[in-house]
Amino acid sequence: MAGKWPLLVIPALAPGPLRNNELLRRVEGISQKVLSQTLRELARNGLVLREDHGTVPPHVEYRLSPLGQSLSETLIALDRWAERHHDALRQAREDFDAAFLP
Repeated sequence: MAGKWPLLVIPALAPGPLRNNELLRRVEGISQKVLSQTLRELARNGLVLREDHGTVPPHVEYRLSPLGQSLSETLIALDRWAERHHDALRQAREDFDAAFLP
């Protein structure tokens, strides 16, 4: 769960199931390799479910598990907190930089 990519993939899946290419479009800056690794790790931790429809060409969708959905709700709360405290966080960084950086 460490790193920025899971924290971006989980909210992208919150509205509902997505295919790989749609996730690539929604998660700006992620590569195919990193997306695949992230989805695999999220699935391993029980946060994302992978559904292979068994068709040719392949049709695979990813969606949040109930556990992943509960984490998504927590991330939304964290995001709202960050938005509410944006000015205080910015001011703290400026104060720190002024005191400790040349």
